[in-house]
Amino acid sequence: MKKLIYLLIISVLYSCSGVKKTQESLNTGNYINAINSSISKLSENKTKKGNQEYIYILQDAFTKNAKRELENIKFLVKDNNPANYEKIFNAYNSLQDIQNRIEPLLPLYLMKEGKDATFQFKDYSDDIVKTKTKLSDYLYVNASNLLSSAINKNDYRKAYDDLMYLNQINPNYKDTNTKIEEAYQKGVDYVEVQLLNDTEMVIPKKLEEDLLNFNTYGLNDLWTTYHANPQNNINYDYALQVKFDNILISPEQISEKEFVKEKQVKDGWKYVLDEKGNVKKDTLGNDIKVDNFKTVRCNFYRFTQRKDVQISGTVSYFDLKTNQQTNSYPLTSGYIFEHQYANYSGDKRALESDFLNLTTLKQIPFPSNEQMIYDAGEDLKNNIKNILTKYKIN
Repeated sequence: MKKLIYLLIISVLYSCSGVKKTQESLNTGNYINAINSSISKLSENKTKKGNQEYIYILQDAFTKNAKRELENIKFLVKDNNPANYEKIFNAYNSLQDIQNRIEPLLPLYLMKEGKDATFQFKDYSDDIVKTKTKLSDYLYVNASNLLSSAINKNDYRKAYDDLMYLNQINPNYKDTNTKIEEAYQKGVDYVEVQLLNDTEMVIPKKLEEDLLNFNTYGLNDLWTTYHANPQNNINYDYALQVKFDNILISPEQISEKEFVKEKQVKDGWKYVLDEKGNVKKDTLGNDIKVDNFKTVRCNFYRFTQRKDVQISGTVSYFDLKTNQQTNSYPLTSGYIFEHQYANYSGDKRALESDFLNLTTLKQIPFPSNEQMIYDAGEDLKNNIKNILTKYKIN
């Protein structure tokens, strides 16, 4: 019973706190937050007595928000600046969206008043369509002017953003899709990727292909396109050079470590004797037996095969318009081949399961130098990706 009362008190306090915060939003002019909180609560249970306050808050916040937004729209229209069309369009959409979210909750009954709450809805569809037309014209003309007068790639990218937004609010408007493609093609940075090997070691062909396959890097950079195989019809902006300066491969090594293991193991059974040397009996008269333990010993020999490779180099950016190197970053990578196996002499019962498992393994051939370099490829790719992600070309 006490637990139930405690939970009821917590529930009431939580409910009061929620109403208080929502009321504060209303009082401070944060009408959207007050509307969102009220709609959320009433959607859960609009007939709950404890949610009555949210109906009053919603009614008040809706009226005040609509009044403020319409006054702001009136000012923006009077300002007669085409750059305001997006704000006006978004404001009308916001007003319509609020009405669309409240409508499914209606009617909202006010218990104290004995009547339904009133909401003065208005059809904003004509205003939205008219403003969308003006905004579409403005975005199209502005983007078209940017395309024709662009002096750098950022201008094309701004035009692209405007056209993408235009296509979002007004799909297939005039030749928007064609202009989007034009803006993208002129705004993207094309990068020629070069792989140089200044070492005395051979880089496996498959590894070269993997390192140059930038589709697997997951860079997701809209404005940068990498080409490992340059195309004649493209004027490249930058070159990305991945250069290997040194590849060190250690000798093949086998190290040995010896362990001496001892353990008490069960070895049959024995009779329990009394002080006189006679076999003890249980209550049923049977001879009492116990497990017999003895210490066993085993010499365990663990062998570790090891070979490692270390690759060092640089990732450099070159501006092909100025033929200048812009940045260079160190590239390091490595791979370790390690294999363990074991044998023993003595009683293997003294060995733990991990040791026993190793005794089932045998020595295996060491990987070739070429295979070692290839196995370091995944680490190389990750390090190259980290450099490209952290240090953008522009």
